[in-house]
Amino acid sequence: MPTSTETIAILLPEITLVVLAAWIYVGSAMTGAQRGWGLLTLATLFVLAVSLLRQDLALQPRWAGWDLDGAPPQVARVVFGPLTLDMFGQTMRLAAVCFAGLFVLSGLRAPTVRLPGEYLGSLILVFVGLMLASTAGDLVLLFVGLELVSIPTYVLLYLGRTDDASAEAAAKYFYLSILASSLLLYGISFLYGVAGSTGLVEIRDQLVAASAGGAGAELLGLLPLGLVLIFAGLGFKIAAVPFHFYAPDVYQGASHLNAGLLAVVPKIAGVVALVRLVVLAMPTIQPLGWQIALALAALTMTLGNVCALWQKNIRRLMAYSSIAHAGYMLIALAVALASSGSRAPTYEGLGALLFYLLIYGVATAGTFASLACLSGGGEELNDVVQLSGLGRSRPWLAAALAVFMFSLAGIPPLAGFWGKLTLFTAALGTARDLGDSAAAWWFLVLAVVAALNAAVAAGYYLRVVGVIYFHEPVGGRTVGTDGVAGAGLAALACAVLMVVGGILHGPLLQRAREAGRAAMLSRPMAASPQPALERTARPPRPAGVAAQLE
Repeated sequence: MPTSTETIAILLPEITLVVLAAWIYVGSAMTGAQRGWGLLTLATLFVLAVSLLRQDLALQPRWAGWDLDGAPPQVARVVFGPLTLDMFGQTMRLAAVCFAGLFVLSGLRAPTVRLPGEYLGSLILVFVGLMLASTAGDLVLLFVGLELVSIPTYVLLYLGRTDDASAEAAAKYFYLSILASSLLLYGISFLYGVAGSTGLVEIRDQLVAASAGGAGAELLGLLPLGLVLIFAGLGFKIAAVPFHFYAPDVYQGASHLNAGLLAVVPKIAGVVALVRLVVLAMPTIQPLGWQIALALAALTMTLGNVCALWQKNIRRLMAYSSIAHAGYMLIALAVALASSGSRAPTYEGLGALLFYLLIYGVATAGTFASLACLSGGGEELNDVVQLSGLGRSRPWLAAALAVFMFSLAGIPPLAGFWGKLTLFTAALGTARDLGDSAAAWWFLVLAVVAALNAAVAAGYYLRVVGVIYFHEPVGGRTVGTDGVAGAGLAALACAVLMVVGGILHGPLLQRAREAGRAAMLSRPMAASPQPALERTARPPRPAGVAAQLE
């Protein structure tokens, strides 16, 4: 697809981070001042966050909604070559920069990391991949973004620790990730073969035309196979059943920082790709899509929560927790797919998905930052029982861990409670809107299963809190008496976000819903011959847009 100077202007944050990563790779080999690279990265990320906020404000007039002939509000999308920029993509780009800051701060002077310069450079590239995947409007760019998340992760897993367990975890993740990428690539090749284009807008338009009897109608039978392969490839990234089996072993063998990275970044990238590919670009096959998502949601959250109940290793417990939360996210995906005939519920599903995804990401990143801080004094924290007595030895860090456990369990008034409530009400709302049909009953059952799973999950989250505050230290001593300051600061920042997010959940949820609305490609309507909003009348283009975006 053609590019322009505006495309380059949009990608300036990603280009800046790639240049910074290359600079760190080369410069860290020539100087021993490793801490300076981390501080430089944090300063750069802060500047880019401010730049993305300005970019968001500059683009707001171009994707504002308006009514067309009494139709539901349509949301403009800004297309620059292979990029599709909307509020959904901008929100995820800004979130990627913020998560990058948290993980860089957590990794400052981490004692177990070898080759810290190479580690930091690879960490930056992971978030560049997430940013590219968030704004991809083309199959090729989307796949490149996902691979830019995966490939540096292999390096990070190998560099995170120096023992054999870390090398084993890196090898397991490498081979299985390659398999998942091949499945995804095979799936999107079916999508390209049917539609004859790599652009997501063009694919959507061609599938709608083919389903109405136009060109390519004879190839639509290939779409179900493509959909299954896409779910398989991306199911690995979000650790959904039955593609979850690598997670417990890999998390257990990885460092705390790398386990947190695996629990957050690939999951966000996988969810973004599912939204772009399944919800937005494949409207003709969404009835099959919501059935797959619903079944995977029930299986994933049930297996994750039940298996987490008897875990003693803290990283293995959090691995099953990550699997369970993937199931919760698939609830919102199923809602969005099942509500494709009614735009408002679709927005509700995508808004709930984005809201829950970001809350989960902050709570999980904070949890692993806390564990990394506690392992900074030379003793590795592996088992839950090692947290005994932490409430007395490190009260602030213990309070932060308790906040994360309560939020992940969905205890009010923390942000996690509102995230789960939004998901459950979205499922119940879909059951109501579908009326007296079999699909409505399935969503009602899904909401009940989700509520039961939330109760089960509270068992192991509260067990961790109980060990922290009500158990005596094993052997008379506690871990983490000499922790890493950067990781502790990141954990406290995440805890504050969880509390503030619970108090100010209204504006945050409204932003998530607006981003979900903006993510929707305009739904083709029978009365309109124009299938894509980009080709309809829109507000006049502001002068000097490229200058505003720089």
